[in-house]
Amino acid sequence: MVMFNDAYEGKKVVVTGHTGFKGTWLTRWLTLLGAEVMGISDGIPTNPSMFEILGLEYTIHNRIMDIRQAEPISKALLEFQPDYVFHLAAQAIVSTSYSDPLGTISTNVIGTANVLDAIRQLPGACTAVIITSDKCYENVEWEWGYRETDHLGGKDIYSASKGAAEIIFHAYFNSFLKHRPEIRIASARAGNVIGGGDWAKDRIIVDSVLSWSNRQPVQIRSPEATRPWQHVLEPLSGYLWLGASLATNARLNGESFNFGPRAEQSRRVVDLISDLFEYWQQDFNCYQITGNVPFHEAGLLKLNCDKALFYLKWEPTLFYDECVRMVGEWYAGFYMQKQNVRELTQKQIELYMHLAKERGSRWILSN
Repeated sequence: MVMFNDAYEGKKVVVTGHTGFKGTWLTRWLTLLGAEVMGISDGIPTNPSMFEILGLEYTIHNRIMDIRQAEPISKALLEFQPDYVFHLAAQAIVSTSYSDPLGTISTNVIGTANVLDAIRQLPGACTAVIITSDKCYENVEWEWGYRETDHLGGKDIYSASKGAAEIIFHAYFNSFLKHRPEIRIASARAGNVIGGGDWAKDRIIVDSVLSWSNRQPVQIRSPEATRPWQHVLEPLSGYLWLGASLATNARLNGESFNFGPRAEQSRRVVDLISDLFEYWQQDFNCYQITGNVPFHEAGLLKLNCDKALFYLKWEPTLFYDECVRMVGEWYAGFYMQKQNVRELTQKQIELYMHLAKERGSRWILSN
């Protein structure tokens, strides 16, 4: 199958935040696409770690460094001379932004600026995708999806840091990078991403599987909170297609794109947990409602992805039940069935690509 116009085969690709949840899935997919990957991260963020389980440190250039330190980042990119950069490194936990606001701001804002400045210093051609979050929007909890032109901002430090990262991206583009035709750059926004291999704290899927692995009900704070859940491979396909398209289409330079699931994917937290528990095949109560909300959480937040559809012809592939099945089978395979997770992960990527081809996704049919 031809994927992403074969844009990544034999190319050098930098992934920042490569040891995290989304970064690990992206790194594995890029290696399957034939890319030479250099990962930049400040360490292994969780235990267990999907990155370690997959053994990716032995198949890529693994660089441990802090993106808040400008000189090492610049030196690494200058030495590697990447064709593509995907910037995912971030402090991504809302609760942590309350306990460590300055660390969150320095990582998400200064770290992004350091990566952009390192890209600015590259002497040759490079295409970069700066990934932020759906939380970059000023959320007023309206019922329709946020568009790329809506206000940036946030009531909490995490949201504000993501809005600020977007502002820094646009400032670097307009001040420096749009005058460099050999460098092309765009930003991507997504949220409510779920999938196997996530063990970050204060995430509903992670809290659930950890509790269930000990035959305990998960404690949930906001059972009625509604989110448009999407499997991790959905936004990653958007990021990869954006990078491939950006490299050949100058009209996309400096733009921002939302990547989200189908409208019917929105479900309450309590519904998602109940549906996921079916794959656990156990007979205890799967959740308890605590009502304890220690920090502000948005009740509703979804994205309008019409721009990605219009300019990239990108659409999500999975339906809600398929998303839940992939998540449930991954964690059940890890905890209950002791499956080979490397093989399971590759099979899920291959299944996703098969479904995308079957449903006419532009990124897998191009040539």
